[in-house]
Amino acid sequence: MIGLAALEAELTRQLSLIGFGGADWTRPRAHPQGHVFDVIIVGGGQSGLAAAFGLLRERVSNILIIDENPTGYEGPWETYARMITLRTPKELNPIDFGVPALAYRAWWEAQHGPAGWEAVDKIARGDWMEYLRWYRRVLALPVRNDTRLNAIEPVGDGLHKLHVEGQAALLARKVILATGIQGGGEWHTPDMVKHALPRHLYAHTSEPVDYASMAGKTIGILGGGASAFDNANAALTLGVSEVHVFIRRKVLPRINPIRFMERVGFTGRYPVLSDTEKYAVMVSFLGHNQPPTNDTFERAASWPGFDLHMGSPWTGVEHVDGKVRVTTPNSTHDFDFVLLSTGLVSDPALRPELAGLSRHIARWADRFAPAGERNALIDAHPYLGPGFELLPRTPEGEALLHGLFAFNYSALISLGLSASALSGLQTALPRLVRGVTDQLFLDDRDMLIADLIAYDEAEFVGEWPRREAAA
Repeated sequence: MIGLAALEAELTRQLSLIGFGGADWTRPRAHPQGHVFDVIIVGGGQSGLAAAFGLLRERVSNILIIDENPTGYEGPWETYARMITLRTPKELNPIDFGVPALAYRAWWEAQHGPAGWEAVDKIARGDWMEYLRWYRRVLALPVRNDTRLNAIEPVGDGLHKLHVEGQAALLARKVILATGIQGGGEWHTPDMVKHALPRHLYAHTSEPVDYASMAGKTIGILGGGASAFDNANAALTLGVSEVHVFIRRKVLPRINPIRFMERVGFTGRYPVLSDTEKYAVMVSFLGHNQPPTNDTFERAASWPGFDLHMGSPWTGVEHVDGKVRVTTPNSTHDFDFVLLSTGLVSDPALRPELAGLSRHIARWADRFAPAGERNALIDAHPYLGPGFELLPRTPEGEALLHGLFAFNYSALISLGLSASALSGLQTALPRLVRGVTDQLFLDDRDMLIADLIAYDEAEFVGEWPRREAAA
């Protein structure tokens, strides 16, 4: 091991070798209401941090990242994620842009040596968060924490005003919504639960849950995806006496299509498919619940208080004497608390920051009609351009949406495993950065072309015929 100080010195050298830094080429914009950023990135997790580094590599430094969470708690890793390890292979290099000293493996080996790396099966969730904190610090990325975006308002001349809670509004030419898995819509809560239960008796797996306060109690979990087993293990570890997981299917999900997509190039090449092909791929993809990792399942199933009910959808939910009564086709159970591992719904209309713009945003339902049966989940996703840009469904929407980029889970249908999975970031980030910087360039092309035509700074200073030296 070489230690982090030595790694950081090597990173500085490598960044110099690739020509990192230098003067911006973008043209400053003035506005009476304050400073205009070239790009504001909403979300300071892995996608937002990496997008910022990608922009800096392209000499766009008039940028700002905003995140609603306190410093060091961006993203899901230390808020609601409860898996012990990441589910992706440790060999992935999602956010280093090919700079060796910035890779997770380099960071790990600097502290634990090559033998330590060989001993790692999957990356521990807490270690990944520590790496992201280091990534932010060592690259000196401009993040403003405790800054919650409430609304995006187009204000003309290609600018957007970002209304943030309790602070002065911000102005930007481009806005990247690097808002993670929930940033394209909302977590799904079935109506039967919302209508039957008081809020203190249920939570979604995306929310903070104080399992320690439920020691000795029983919990029911609806849904059999990976997060259900993550939460079952977390709850039982903290003293919950029983956890029952209910799955609609009669067998556990076993296929994870992401592994196949990683092997055969789908993660990087998916965007070149036709809309017909994308639709067919995503019908299949969304038909698979992501299974738990084998070690996560074994950990949860090893607890004496764990039980799994397959072929058992919830057909009824009631609030009875302070408990939750759950009815399935097979049995009835009373729980002290229930948890929902029911996924999410992607639709721009569900995002508060896009409330004033959502009717102008094109969805898949607006742009593509499949030959067979429609899929409502797919149809509600935004139909994005090749650089993750939002596209209009109305004539006036073109100007209103210009400069807005959805680098979150809602990009899944248009651009595949991009911002929705670590597997896709390596190829998606350059695509996003190119889309944003191309737009910045094209917006200023008249000015830039005129300045090029008028450019007359002499580079060559030689003369002919030569003046003879004085005798």
